[in-house]
Amino acid sequence: MDRGGNRVNVAPTPLTPEILVPRLGDYLVERGFLSPEDLEAVLNYQAVLREQGQEVPLLGQLLVRLGKISQSLLDHAITEYVLQLRTALEESNQQLEQRVQQRTAELERALQKLSELNQLKANFVANISHELRTPLTHLKGYHELLMSGDLGALNETQLHALRTMQRAIERLERLIEDLILFSTTERGNLPVTIQPIDLCVLCRNLVEQVSPRARDQRLYLELRCPIESELFVYGDWEKIGWVIHQLLDNAIKFTPAGGQIVLAIDLMNEHVEVSVTDTGIGIPANRIQELFEPFHQLDGSSKRRYGGTGLGLSLAQKIIEAHNSVISVTSELGRGSRFSFLLRRVLPQDRPEWGGHANQ
Repeated sequence: MDRGGNRVNVAPTPLTPEILVPRLGDYLVERGFLSPEDLEAVLNYQAVLREQGQEVPLLGQLLVRLGKISQSLLDHAITEYVLQLRTALEESNQQLEQRVQQRTAELERALQKLSELNQLKANFVANISHELRTPLTHLKGYHELLMSGDLGALNETQLHALRTMQRAIERLERLIEDLILFSTTERGNLPVTIQPIDLCVLCRNLVEQVSPRARDQRLYLELRCPIESELFVYGDWEKIGWVIHQLLDNAIKFTPAGGQIVLAIDLMNEHVEVSVTDTGIGIPANRIQELFEPFHQLDGSSKRRYGGTGLGLSLAQKIIEAHNSVISVTSELGRGSRFSFLLRRVLPQDRPEWGGHANQ
């Protein structure tokens, strides 16, 4: 539009090398091709043309038109400037590539160092765990001799002490087994034997194992299985049992006296859901993922109320992942938690494949 409000057709700016050159006037002055006074005069002239609504030529074109510089000198200056810019860009790219390569090499070295440290940690844990097994075997052997009376009769006080010792031995044995399993998984070796297993039978066995401890802590422990007879799923009997035992153990540990723990099995079409629900202390929603970090405790203080190595859930998750599933967690502070995972169900049409035999 012109000043009278009429539409004005403005011809597009011709494509010239000058368009590619920023701050051409400053470069011409810097090279001595143009005086600062001439540059200022031409810039002022451009401003006047702009105010009048006229087409404003490019600076170089205007310099040539006003006789401030020759066309050949302008072309030479633009070419020289473009070459300088290209050289600067190439140098900048080279520096950037060098920094990227340097940073990549640093990250690769750090990753290699971390991998080596993880391997050392796994080896150390494995070696220590196996070394602890020997004295533990001796402890268990002499404990059994004492409990059986083979080393002499014991009074009730001595028997009570031995029962306390037995619980400590069992706890130490579980810890050693956890450490060995952890070192195995850290080496990327977690063998699972997937075969049909009777889940209800497995869960009943586990409930029988943990029931005495639940009773001691005045907890109500319930097993909910949809059918009394066979309910087969594909899984590793030993490792799935380990996971469920771990979930029950945690539920007992974190549920106050008078609370309830439910181990439930629910049919879900081609899968079966295993869940452990408690009325315990609960977990903050923003810290649930921390549960699966190895050697990590939500309460990391030296005076924490609940013991443990922080390995159980990390290992449990790895085992369930090896079964192509995942442990899900829902929780509410002060109300309790629910841990669950899915296993593939053995359907009736699948039974001819395995002949009806399963691990029980």
